[in-house]
Parts: sequence; C-alpha cells; structure tokens
Amino acid sequence: MFGKSSAKLETVIGADSKITGELEIQGTVRVDGSVEGDIRADWVIIGETGRIRGNVQARMMVVGGRIDGNIDASEIVELKDKAQIFGEICTAKLTVTEGALFDGQSSMKRKKETSEGQVATLLASRTAS
Repeated sequence: MFGKSSAKLETVIGADSKITGELEIQGTVRVDGSVEGDIRADWVIIGETGRIRGNVQARMMVVGGRIDGNIDASEIVELKDKAQIFGEICTAKLTVTEGALFDGQSSMKRKKETSEGQVATLLASRTAS
C-alpha cells in the first residue's frame, strides 16, 4: 500500500472498538473502528468502516472511511472511493479516487529537499532580473 519503504502494521483499532483521547503511535496504525481525538503516527490507514473525529498528523495516509477533522501529512494522502473527508488537507501529494467525498480545502506543502539557501538564491536571481 505504501511501497517497499513502509513499516509493518503495529497498531490496529478494530471495527467494534471506540477510542476517546489522543493517540501518538510510532509506526503504522490502522483504524477500522471509531476514534474521537487527534492521531499522530508515521503511517495512518483508515479502513472503510473507520471513523475519526479529530485531527490527523502523519507522513502518509490512506483513507477509506470518514474523517471529521484536518489532515496534515508530510508526504502523501490517498483518498479511496468510499472516503469521506470533512476538513482541511495539507500535504505534498494528494490522490483522490473517483467516488471519494472531500468537503474542505487543500493546500500543498513544498518539498523538504528545498533548502533555505536554494530559496534565497532563487529569490535573488528573480530580483536581479
């Protein structure tokens, strides 16, 4: 799902589970149940039955369920055909599959590879022109 560089699945929140509170997880979490609160993890997978009411911060996300909150992903967010997002998405790459519902705003992050020195050089060359 995330390619060869992904970590193994370390945490699963089952379909009949409900968690209230903040979650901070090292590695990958899959949510098939309900979470009320913010989630911070390396990778987040929201199954079709998964529901989150809160904000999510991760490197990569795949969403098949519903999120009522904001998403901040440093690398990529992928919305599957049954995904329902009500909030803002901020990420470097966004993929939306036909059928997904996204009600909110999106903003794109700049790549981390760009250093401050490169930006300063670029700005200086533009003002010199």
